[in-house]
Amino acid sequence: MFKQLKILDQSQVNEIKAIAGSAQFVDGKISNPHSKVKNNLQLHDLDAYNKTSKILHDALMTNPEFMDFAFPEKIAPPLITRYQPGMHYGLHADSAIIPLPDGPIRSDISCTIFLNGPNDSKGGALHVTQGEAGMRFKGLPGTAIVYPSHTLHEVEPISEGERMVAITFIQSRIRDVMKRYLMYELNEVAALEGLNMRDENYTRMQALQYNLMRMWME
Repeated sequence: MFKQLKILDQSQVNEIKAIAGSAQFVDGKISNPHSKVKNNLQLHDLDAYNKTSKILHDALMTNPEFMDFAFPEKIAPPLITRYQPGMHYGLHADSAIIPLPDGPIRSDISCTIFLNGPNDSKGGALHVTQGEAGMRFKGLPGTAIVYPSHTLHEVEPISEGERMVAITFIQSRIRDVMKRYLMYELNEVAALEGLNMRDENYTRMQALQYNLMRMWME
């Protein structure tokens, strides 16, 4: 239900950071004014937003691993956020519905794309809880972590440096997280081992894939 992916090459990271470097950022609460836990900055420059979101969106949609894992139906335009010393984003679950100019989408999957490296800041890990445990992520520039939007997660406080990431939300063609994961696993096994199977068994497995897609996809 979690996937780390290489989304951007270094030239794309550099281009995005150059665009963002001269753009305006404002208090992140502009998009969530009632939040008591959000303390960050977000891009607030329409031209820069359009340019960077297109690079990020296109990179996601042309990444085979992302497409195979997320089964995306709709993707919110990715937004760049920054965290400077003293900033954090307390424990929260992402909103179920993300309002967009073209109409709202349901957030089944959340995605954080790292633009700075793990050593560019002290603190600032993405902490995703799992019961009483959890996982922490600080990825290399251009990498992404994709995870279920319903999970409680936080960005831990920054004490030095800067955390710069892009965030987006995905409405999946398979809404249920466990069904989506099972479909991904079945497709992976079919791709890796299908040619080693007897023809009649491979045909049966394909029928199973197609029929589950008919049942589960929206």
